[in-house]
Amino acid sequence: MKTKLFSCFIFVCAILFGQKNNYPVVEQLDLSQYEKGQIHNLWLKLGEDTVGEPIKIPVILAIGSQEGEVLGLTAAIHGNELNGIAIIQRIMSSLDTATMKGTIIAIPGLNPLAIANNQREFIDLQDLNRLFPGKEKGNRSQQMVYQIAQKIIPLFNYHVDLHTASFGRVNTLYGRGDMQNDTLSTMLRLLEPDIIVSNKGTASFGEASGLTLRAYAISKGVQSITLEYGNPQVYQEEMIERGTKGLQNLMKWLGLQPGEATIPPARNMCSKSYWMFTQKGGYLELYVDLNEKLIKGQPIGTMRNAFGEIIEEYVAPEAGIVIGKSTNPVNISGGRIIHLGILQQ
Repeated sequence: MKTKLFSCFIFVCAILFGQKNNYPVVEQLDLSQYEKGQIHNLWLKLGEDTVGEPIKIPVILAIGSQEGEVLGLTAAIHGNELNGIAIIQRIMSSLDTATMKGTIIAIPGLNPLAIANNQREFIDLQDLNRLFPGKEKGNRSQQMVYQIAQKIIPLFNYHVDLHTASFGRVNTLYGRGDMQNDTLSTMLRLLEPDIIVSNKGTASFGEASGLTLRAYAISKGVQSITLEYGNPQVYQEEMIERGTKGLQNLMKWLGLQPGEATIPPARNMCSKSYWMFTQKGGYLELYVDLNEKLIKGQPIGTMRNAFGEIIEEYVAPEAGIVIGKSTNPVNISGGRIIHLGILQQ
């Protein structure tokens, strides 16, 4: 009987404590403290929760055997954008640090409280990616952003911020960056997105009271781009494979990994993009697909009321390409329709 009770106790402990690990929790990232030619897993503290426990993010440090560039990879600053987490995990597990030059600082989950809650925003429902550089003595989101801005971004020379669409929407694999900057233009082409939107870090939607992570990084001299990998709250194997391949190509170009990089031409480069919005509420039906090229006046969709009567019809206001679109039929006035990119001539 005692043996059975002891076995049950061990089983319960395994369930309760099985995911614990001995990875250190640190207040700062001091790259000089870590052995070269190794991968180091650790937790970085970015604040405290209700009971004084650290709010911490996972950090994977790959320190090459020789000096070189520092590449930062960040994912899930929006907590429901998960493909980037899997891309980072796959990239880091495939590295050979013995032949690596430089350092990769990878953060597969920049907004842990939102990830745990299956939501986009931080715990106070603010968008962290609109608040940079944050405030040292600000509200909850502002302090979280301030910690990211102070403890992480200054360590990067180059940076890729990995995103997806949010709830109720789907995305192509597209990139955002300043195509007038030769370095950023090359970085985007190395990752082979279906569409590139050339801009300097301005948010494509939302009420921005501050900078995006990318715009803030650029203001600090970091060569930073954003990649959007598909859809929210899912793992999509095609997106993960393409993201992994693209980042491996980028690492070769930066000299982090041996081999010759391939720099393909840019596809579907857009000078700008914007969302179209509904004027009435009802049930939205769309006729267009992701990556579809539209001509001016082409029918896009319709809005019907509860009785099935058409109350709005939507057409392309100008020629362009579908970057993203709504997947939720239920709308009030001001609902998103499509994200339209305007192709450069």
